[in-house]
Amino acid sequence: MTVYNARAGRRRVRPTLRLRLTLLNGILLVGAAALLLVLAWLLVGDALGPTAELSPGSRVTLADGRSLDAHAWQVMVADAITHGLLIKGVVAVLAVSLVGIAGAYVVAGRALRPLQQVTTTAQRLSGETLDQRIRYAGADDEVAELADTFDAMLDRIGTAFDSQKRFVANASHELRTPLAVMRTEVDVTLADPDADVAEFRRMATVVRDASERANALVDALLVLARTEAQAGRRLVRKMPTDLADGVATALSAVSRDIDRLSLQRDTSLEAAPVVGDPGLLDRLAGNLIENAVRYNYLHGRLWARTGADATHSWLVVGNTGPEVEQSDVPGLFEPFRRGGRERTGGRGSGLGLSIVRAVAEAHGGTVTAVALPDGGMEVTVRLPTASTTPVLTGSAPVKPALR
Repeated sequence: MTVYNARAGRRRVRPTLRLRLTLLNGILLVGAAALLLVLAWLLVGDALGPTAELSPGSRVTLADGRSLDAHAWQVMVADAITHGLLIKGVVAVLAVSLVGIAGAYVVAGRALRPLQQVTTTAQRLSGETLDQRIRYAGADDEVAELADTFDAMLDRIGTAFDSQKRFVANASHELRTPLAVMRTEVDVTLADPDADVAEFRRMATVVRDASERANALVDALLVLARTEAQAGRRLVRKMPTDLADGVATALSAVSRDIDRLSLQRDTSLEAAPVVGDPGLLDRLAGNLIENAVRYNYLHGRLWARTGADATHSWLVVGNTGPEVEQSDVPGLFEPFRRGGRERTGGRGSGLGLSIVRAVAEAHGGTVTAVALPDGGMEVTVRLPTASTTPVLTGSAPVKPALR
């Protein structure tokens, strides 16, 4: 089939699937017809050949009165029939071949039409046309399976694309808020001709707090991006570590908040050895502990448990707090969700559980959460237990980042 080559700027012949199927069908038809013709020619020749049943000197009298030797007559009849069979057979083979090739070309085109639809749909796809689908309505065959698979793939891509757009919009909103606060404070203070040192100090304090919030969000976004990039691939940095150590460090970091809220703290920190990135694993434990404190009640309860068996190490962190619907729990692991709300409230960046999930998946583990009947939530992280041989890969230590 002749197609236009945009790079070369000219048309060229490309062996398309439709053309190859047509040629294959044509070769099979021509071969089968030629084989039948040869068999017919051999059978006719054998049937009309001389036989031992005729006695020597036998003669044949024709309708026009001529008398011919039987052997000579048989040879003449055989030559005439085989010659006619050969000519008519070749014509029949050519006719069958032409009709068969044309039919094969049409049938192959109809069978491969969904593939053309796949190509056309893929060429039209863009960020604004991801809603287009093939929606094949033909026979339930391999082509239909391919079309359905392509439509399902487009559904997944569309969902991921929409999620990415929401993520970018939410991140832009979160970053715009502290920047707007800083800009407003600076403009208002500079526009006040009577502003004194105390006013400038107050403005500087507000700007510093807003910049810290923006910096914490950027750090969290970088950790989330770096962790998600390593999910399903080999971690850049692997070292033997213990989940219990990360929990103890995280509890120490939020001890003032625990005392301020008068939280009851229950811990059972048994050895939970894993191999992975210590910085990311510390972030995982720290995010869970900080969430358990941040979304808790005055005089509430916080508990943390670690342990291991032959195959998995686990970390369980739970807390009392506001009631959460179990149907809302999966959404809490999406970026910028805080207590089931999107980009609302001022507590945290809304990336804590997203980072926890990304870190767990990057280490080949899982994370699940259960809403408690009396309020609050319990999160369980399960990671593969460390092997007896530690695995070390060089990398700079991960700097603790703000959560």
